[in-house]
Amino acid sequence: MTRTKTVAWAGGASYLLMVGLLVGGATRASGTVHAVGSLLAVSLLVGVVRRKPQLALTMTLLGSTAVVVGTPSSVHEGLAASYQGQYLSYLAVDLVLGFIVATCARRASIVAVAVSVAVQLLVIGGFAHGDNLTINGVIALLAMAASCMAGLLSRERREHAVVLRAQEVAEAVTAERLRIARELHDMVAHSIGIIAIQAGVGSRVIQTQPAEAREALRAIETTSRETLSGLRRTLVSLRQADRGTTVSEQSPLAPSPGLADVEQLAAATADAGVRVDVRRNGEQRPVPADIDLSAYRIVQEALTNVVRHAGTGHCRVTIDYGDEELSVEVVDDGRGATGNGSAHGFGIIGMRERVGLLGGRLSAGPRPEGGFRVAARLPLPAPVGVPVEAR
Repeated sequence: MTRTKTVAWAGGASYLLMVGLLVGGATRASGTVHAVGSLLAVSLLVGVVRRKPQLALTMTLLGSTAVVVGTPSSVHEGLAASYQGQYLSYLAVDLVLGFIVATCARRASIVAVAVSVAVQLLVIGGFAHGDNLTINGVIALLAMAASCMAGLLSRERREHAVVLRAQEVAEAVTAERLRIARELHDMVAHSIGIIAIQAGVGSRVIQTQPAEAREALRAIETTSRETLSGLRRTLVSLRQADRGTTVSEQSPLAPSPGLADVEQLAAATADAGVRVDVRRNGEQRPVPADIDLSAYRIVQEALTNVVRHAGTGHCRVTIDYGDEELSVEVVDDGRGATGNGSAHGFGIIGMRERVGLLGGRLSAGPRPEGGFRVAARLPLPAPVGVPVEAR
């Protein structure tokens, strides 16, 4: 930081030195040469412009005015070329003015514009005569207006970009909250449903069938531990994300569940009194992680609804690995009274959100022959083709 500050101040001193050399050391050169030289010299003020734009404007006003005052006007240049002479040096002022309008506060910008207009018009009015006065004054005003408009456009684009960025951040936060809500719902609802069923079974048979009661309590303990472990992983992941922890640092955490864990899910559901028949069709192969997790969560939520609402002891899960899409279907022969899911929480709503994010399709509703059916179709990415060498 100190080095940058030193370079900036050295550039400012070099600018003033260059302007002094132009005015005092090249007295026979034309006004256009002096003006071009001062325009080139303003590049030395880049550091000052970034750190102290008002100071840079003051220095360019002094330098440009010195060029105008210290350079004799050429009466042979003509009216059209008169502004292209020494007054051309004020373009350096306009460049700095545009930067101030684009980056500084509005009050500072208004003061900078007012000072620039006053100084330029006073100098032009004092050293230009006749038609030259009108032409030079109009051109000076147009140049300042152009620089201010460019600065305003730059400011508006930057403010618009900030607003868009804020909207993107808000949308990302909302999407993450929805994702976390779906994960917690899918994970907790299934486990609590099993615990409720097992607790009911245990309370009914604890006096007459102690062995079954112990099995129910064992299932409750296992399910509770798994749920607590899942909640702990979720909370640890959220805290690590708050601290900016990278994904690679989360390796000790267990991987997310997927279709490979459906059999384990079916076994846990069987402990709750619902036997699950799992069928897999097509060529079983790894699928993208987001599709794998979403398919598992859909099956999990559908089984939770079967346990809690269907009133049946059997259901079927079918997983079909197609060429272009992955299909999962959960069918039961129960009451089929869950409707659109609105009466029993957000289960089917969460399923629709998951499928929608992946560009898939979901159908959920009672079957004509009885029972309930949940079917999801998730598009799979096209496989990367292997190029065939031409012979």
